[in-house]
Amino acid sequence: MSWEPYDPSWLVELAREQEPEHPWLPEALAVCTRCRWRSPAYVYFVDGSNPNQPGSSWQFVTNLILEHPTEGELVLDILTEHRVGGVEFLSRIVV
Repeated sequence: MSWEPYDPSWLVELAREQEPEHPWLPEALAVCTRCRWRSPAYVYFVDGSNPNQPGSSWQFVTNLILEHPTEGELVLDILTEHRVGGVEFLSRIVV
């Protein structure tokens, strides 16, 4: 998997509208300008290698949910230092 450019502007706008109690979130999303698609349902913004292990970039803290009018529920993986690790598009999950 290689990194590719990503335009997070639509996520930034959703965060401004839906998560005013997290004023850091729009800025955290604005820096998510490169991505790796794990599947059609999940995009990484931070290297997910060795999650939660010492030295790993991926140190999970919590999830936040955004609602998009056509994409549905979006689950944001929030990492340490208010970084967004990735987004899961629940409507795209194939069971």
